[in-house]
Amino acid sequence: MDFELRRAREKLQKEQKERKDKAKLKADREKKAKEQAQKQREAIEAAQRSRRLDAAEAQLKADQLTEESLLAGRGIMFYRLLEAVPFQGNGDKIKLPPSCFNELSDQGAFDKGPLYFQLSPVKEEGSLNTNAADQESHRTTHSGVLEFTAEEGFVGLPPHVWQNLFATDTLTSHMIEIRYAWLPKGTYAKLQPDRVGFSDLPNHKAILETSLRQHATLSQDDLFTVNYGELTYKLRVLELKPSTSVSVLETDIEVDIISPDSAAEQSEKNVLKPLTFGEPDSGIVDEGNYMYYKFSVDNNIWEIVSSGAARVEVRIDAETDGGDTDLYVSRHPLIFPTQHQHEWSSYDIGSKALIIASTDKNFTAGTYSIGIYGFKGKTKYHVSVSVQDDCNRTVGQQAVSSSSSTEMDTVECRNCKRHIPSRTISLHEAYCSRHNVVCQHAGCGVVLRVEEAKNHVHCDKCGQAFQQGEMEKHMKVFHEPVRCPCGIVLEKEQMVQHQASACPLRLIVCRFCGDMVQAGSSAADARDRMRGLCEHEGVCGSRTAPCDSCGRSVMLKDMDIHHIAVHQKN
Repeated sequence: MDFELRRAREKLQKEQKERKDKAKLKADREKKAKEQAQKQREAIEAAQRSRRLDAAEAQLKADQLTEESLLAGRGIMFYRLLEAVPFQGNGDKIKLPPSCFNELSDQGAFDKGPLYFQLSPVKEEGSLNTNAADQESHRTTHSGVLEFTAEEGFVGLPPHVWQNLFATDTLTSHMIEIRYAWLPKGTYAKLQPDRVGFSDLPNHKAILETSLRQHATLSQDDLFTVNYGELTYKLRVLELKPSTSVSVLETDIEVDIISPDSAAEQSEKNVLKPLTFGEPDSGIVDEGNYMYYKFSVDNNIWEIVSSGAARVEVRIDAETDGGDTDLYVSRHPLIFPTQHQHEWSSYDIGSKALIIASTDKNFTAGTYSIGIYGFKGKTKYHVSVSVQDDCNRTVGQQAVSSSSSTEMDTVECRNCKRHIPSRTISLHEAYCSRHNVVCQHAGCGVVLRVEEAKNHVHCDKCGQAFQQGEMEKHMKVFHEPVRCPCGIVLEKEQMVQHQASACPLRLIVCRFCGDMVQAGSSAADARDRMRGLCEHEGVCGSRTAPCDSCGRSVMLKDMDIHHIAVHQKN
């Protein structure tokens, strides 16, 4: 009986314990579920709170950008995201789609003066390229507008803007942000050329001013390109005032040009080394390269030479060793004489000298350049410029001419055609017929020693006489066709005339702006062609200026006609 009661009690206790465990386990599960539900509610509330904060921050940032854009644009709000495409043009003016014209016109942007825009590339998403070169090639610049003829969704960028926004060697499409901006007029700019030689250009600041006429803006760290004939210089904008980006339209800017880096000086070839009268300099020139020098003729030297008492001698003493040079001299503004652009030249083999005397109409006081061209091999040379006294040579020549005039009893030699005293003519003709021969080439008639006759040859094309060893150089220099940068192919003589008077790339002094500029082709207007104006002068002369007498605005190219027709001035 007790055994059964004990078993029943144990069974009851066991069932009670199992019920308690189940109840405890259920309570734990309910508690854990409540905790998880609470965490989920807190996470949802945190996410909602974060989204509200992000939305508020984005709205605040958008409001700030809108306010900044309105301030920068003086009340004009214009923003576009367009794909950049390059086009060939000068200056910094871009091409925008027609829809931009409508948007700007609706806001009255054209009533506020010239249009300026801030341009910055859009960084591609997911791009991990953060090196220095990539950061340097993606920056912000400013520009004006040329026309509203681009396709919708695209913006045309000239080379100046393209190179300041992207790497110069990339032509892939980029998305850029374009914002309307207001820019103050520039008052000061500090520029640094990328290589030496820019300061050697005659009136280089006027050349810079001419190039700036094609631009509407300048931004700090921009690269600004200046062309002078076939030479190209790039100037870095180091500093601007009164802002880091300024307008250059209808304003006077004070410009400081500082020297380029020393590394650029060492690598530059087109550099004018100063040369002093009577002090020679030496150097080495490689085949196909030039070495340049400059010297100045002041008024004192010019007066001495122009009086006929002296002459200027430019001399090259070369150590040949298989090499050879050519000598070219020009007067500024032609600062780098070449094979086809020069005023004086010498093609003698070995040492050579150029004499500039009073009889030369091109000789005046000023600065001159010397170009030493490596015609063949590597040549070591010594160059000098000096003023040579011309009195002794002139007296000697006069003495010879007077003595020959007093010789009356003479007979012409049948061989050499020289006049010989009659008492010695028989002996002379016997000797002359054995040792001398006369060149039979038409127009030559020079008398040569028998042993020299075999080296005396004439060019088949031009008929000039040379030594046999000089013929190869003569044919290569004078008769080998060369191509002008404008595309025409001519021989040397015709090429010199072409580049002096007909080449559209030749440099001229504009009669209106006074700068050295490329002449261009014929003027588009027939009246300009009748006046003898080139393409540049036809455009430059279309600028207006107030008349000194009446104050009326008149085109520069019509100013002389205006003075005659209105004010009866010759």
